[in-house]
Amino acid sequence: MELFLKTRPLCPKCFYVKLHFVMKKVMAEKNRRRKGIYILPLAFFVVFSLSFLVGRYPVSPFTALKILFSRALSFFSFERLSLSGWSGSEEAVVLNIRFPRIASASLIGAALSVAGASYQGIFRNPMVSPDLLGASTGAGFGAALGILTGGGYFAITLSSFSFGLLAVVLAILVARKSRIDSTLSLVLAGVMISSLFSSGTSLIKLMADTQDQLPAITYWLMGSLSSIKMKDLIFAFFPVVIGLIPVILLRWRINLLTLNEDEAKSMGIEVKKMRLIVILSSTLMTAGAVAISGMIGWVGLVIPHFSRLIFGDDYSITLPSSAFLGATFLLLVDDLARIVSTAEIPLGILTSFVGAPVFLFLILKGGRRNEA
Repeated sequence: MELFLKTRPLCPKCFYVKLHFVMKKVMAEKNRRRKGIYILPLAFFVVFSLSFLVGRYPVSPFTALKILFSRALSFFSFERLSLSGWSGSEEAVVLNIRFPRIASASLIGAALSVAGASYQGIFRNPMVSPDLLGASTGAGFGAALGILTGGGYFAITLSSFSFGLLAVVLAILVARKSRIDSTLSLVLAGVMISSLFSSGTSLIKLMADTQDQLPAITYWLMGSLSSIKMKDLIFAFFPVVIGLIPVILLRWRINLLTLNEDEAKSMGIEVKKMRLIVILSSTLMTAGAVAISGMIGWVGLVIPHFSRLIFGDDYSITLPSSAFLGATFLLLVDDLARIVSTAEIPLGILTSFVGAPVFLFLILKGGRRNEA
């Protein structure tokens, strides 16, 4: 359209012919991008299925498929129907170890990506990530505190989730007391709260026992799915889904929140109310994900950029596509963590190795495009 507007004046007939051609081309490109989103569920399903074959204990594809089908059949028939033909160890590996881990990776990847895309939309800043308001650092402090006090696994997870929510609530309360611009005050409050909780985590690490507690805190902060159980998946499922539903239902309104606040209000959008709903929903997703996985960076920052690069800036498409891309990406990273070495590399390290160069490439590519 910009090139069209910059061309020399045309006669009225030629003008409308060229305008029709340009608009037809724009609509065709938009429809092509919309159709491309249907490929993402298929790619996710393929990666999800192949992930059951990754691991030190060999399980054939057919056996894994039969075990999963038998469990689904048993569940929907209320334990009256089931299949057999595999060993108890194979069933334990598929159902008790790999399924919770694979499902959790999918859930966490989708949650962090959608939360990151939502934050980038409402704050109108592509550099924003889900931990902007302190959800991740608060969750990290909660987990470190749980480990320091000798809490069990569930207590640590619950403490992490609670402090993740608390950090964002504190940031919102501080921002509401401020007299400066609401968006800027919220960002500054988030930075302040994040700094406080990060300092608290450092203090806990200083106080922790160097033999047992400090290694556990350090490993948790690097992010991993190696100890995920079914109860962890259930724990994270509800806050993630509760946060995901309103964001997906209101995704077209996020397009309006990317406009100037006055423009959004003129279109009938209650900006402060909508922003609060999106923030709280994204916080639920982030806190639920971080509580069971630890701090996994870059997913919520890089994946939304990929989604916009492929499908454009329409959030009605960007959010669903970010969910599938994030789930697929974290599945692939987790598969890599399981096969790259005998001692599993924490996911936070791998996502940084993958995310940082990719993000740098996107920045450089965007810069060249602007120069052109």
